[in-house]
Amino acid sequence: EVQLVESGGELVQPGGSLRLSCAASGFTFNNYAMNWVRQAPGKGLEWVSTIHTNGVSTRYADSVKGRFTISRDNAKNTLYLQMARLKPEDTAVYYCKRARSFVSNISYDDRGQGTQVTVSS
Repeated sequence: EVQLVESGGELVQPGGSLRLSCAASGFTFNNYAMNWVRQAPGKGLEWVSTIHTNGVSTRYADSVKGRFTISRDNAKNTLYLQMARLKPEDTAVYYCKRARSFVSNISYDDRGQGTQVTVSS
């Protein structure tokens, strides 16, 4: 059974930083590209970033490019999202999901509990 456990979200002031983590189990982590997606209040899921299985190639949504950094530790089966210069519009529940492919924004229908990021003064 695929299990993805997100953590690290909290209330942060605009301009602040956070690092999210996603602990993966139940599948061969280093066989999958991985996505971060988010859901803001009252809105649908928004793709944020993808990282290749090699841990080097990455893709970002324009809204976060230059502020967020995705990374992974295949030895620890863990995915990360370093977020900097946070804005109120980054407020959302953040989820990690297996990516259908590195070049696609589409995720498998993995169901984690997500982690809440709130950017507010």
